[in-house]
Amino acid sequence: MTINVGDRMPSGVLMTMGAEGPAPVQTDELFGGKTVVLFGLPGAFTPTCSAQHVPGYVANHDALKAKGVDAIGCLSVNDPFVMGAWGKDQGVGDKVMMLADGSADYAKALGLELDLSARGMGMRATRFALLVEDGVVKSVAVEGNPGEVTSSGAEAILGQL
Repeated sequence: MTINVGDRMPSGVLMTMGAEGPAPVQTDELFGGKTVVLFGLPGAFTPTCSAQHVPGYVANHDALKAKGVDAIGCLSVNDPFVMGAWGKDQGVGDKVMMLADGSADYAKALGLELDLSARGMGMRATRFALLVEDGVVKSVAVEGNPGEVTSSGAEAILGQL
């Protein structure tokens, strides 16, 4: 079942690449007491994700912060090494947390998984954006076509704040 407005974010563990290597991120700590935009996408280094989705959040980081967003997270079903390398490639710095959901466990917990096995990519996250305040979902945007960035892009989220 897909997560809905008013639902609490599920507890889980994502991974990020830290200075010392892979580091766990507890979702309860990530979302607790903060306003967070979590956007998800099918894969690191893929065309739409690299050309539109991540760059939009990097470019709009300051505007999102000015509207009260404490953190921006990018979730993908990749390992933390790939997410760390992709973050460097995208120049995210400390603007966007690159969150690895290596086995798609969190995407499944959100009900936002996408099976791309027929295209040789296995289970992935669909393209989405969630606005979360103190662990409660305030908005859900799921793209009808995972190859497009409209309702889940940074500009659309800015329009909701």
